[in-house]
Amino acid sequence: MNNLSTVSMFLLSGLNETKHDRSLFFFLSFMCYSIIILVNLCLVLTIILNNELHEPMYILLCAFCLNTIYGTAGFYPKFLWDLLSPVHVISYSGCLLQAQVLYSFGCSDLSILALMAYDRYLAICQPLEYHSFWPNQRVITLACLAWVIPFCIVAVNTFLTSRLKLCSSYLNRLICMNGSIVLLACFPAETFVNNVVSNATIILYSLHSIVIIWSYMFLIKKCVNSLENRKKFMQTCVPHLVSLISFSVTILFDVIYIRFESKHLPQTLKYFVSIEFLIIPPIMNPLIYGFKLTKLRNKVFASLKMK
Repeated sequence: MNNLSTVSMFLLSGLNETKHDRSLFFFLSFMCYSIIILVNLCLVLTIILNNELHEPMYILLCAFCLNTIYGTAGFYPKFLWDLLSPVHVISYSGCLLQAQVLYSFGCSDLSILALMAYDRYLAICQPLEYHSFWPNQRVITLACLAWVIPFCIVAVNTFLTSRLKLCSSYLNRLICMNGSIVLLACFPAETFVNNVVSNATIILYSLHSIVIIWSYMFLIKKCVNSLENRKKFMQTCVPHLVSLISFSVTILFDVIYIRFESKHLPQTLKYFVSIEFLIIPPIMNPLIYGFKLTKLRNKVFASLKMK
């Protein structure tokens, strides 16, 4: 039994400084979560219910929004409950589950963004082969793999973390993350495999970002001399780029926060940095796509008028 954690509950310290403003934070968090669910679900239902939107670009956008709903569900319900509770604890298994959901959400987002970049490459650079090489069924299959593969990779990290013997139940965080749990290990030497697999995962999905950026640089070069291609790029690629940049920056801040946590930063700022990837991109992305993609925007407005 030496390889099993003796910790059954984790104490989260991230809400200690909010005890005088709990009502305000609860209201703001509830409104934020409500907006995230509303705008993402609106796009998902609009795409599913309109046959005209059953195209690769919109199918991938639908998968993107569904992944956002999945990821934020791993944070907001528990966070809202903690804001109403005098004691902020989470079970050991619940903490591992939350880490699994949040990490797989982030990795899946990058995988879907990579598919979106490839979709735009085909649409702009090889328009004649677009529909024959990129049928809806293939896109749906790849979108599913973009969720299943990251989930399995993150599950390996979560399993390795579950094997560690922990000597503390105190997490100086708002949320459970693998890196924070690993730091609680009684024997740092036992975390070697965890660190190797974790770093390999970070490198793998960092390469996703590099490949996506390279793809868009190639697209920009291809579109410079064509007015029609420039219009296509501005209409359909700019939202993807904004999503990638906003998501990558927020994830980068969180990775830096975990790895190089500074004692000089205000505690409130630290907590915001650690959860901003669950606040900014989930709200901003569907709004950008909804307003920028003309066909989708028209369908959303038409549906709202009908109601």
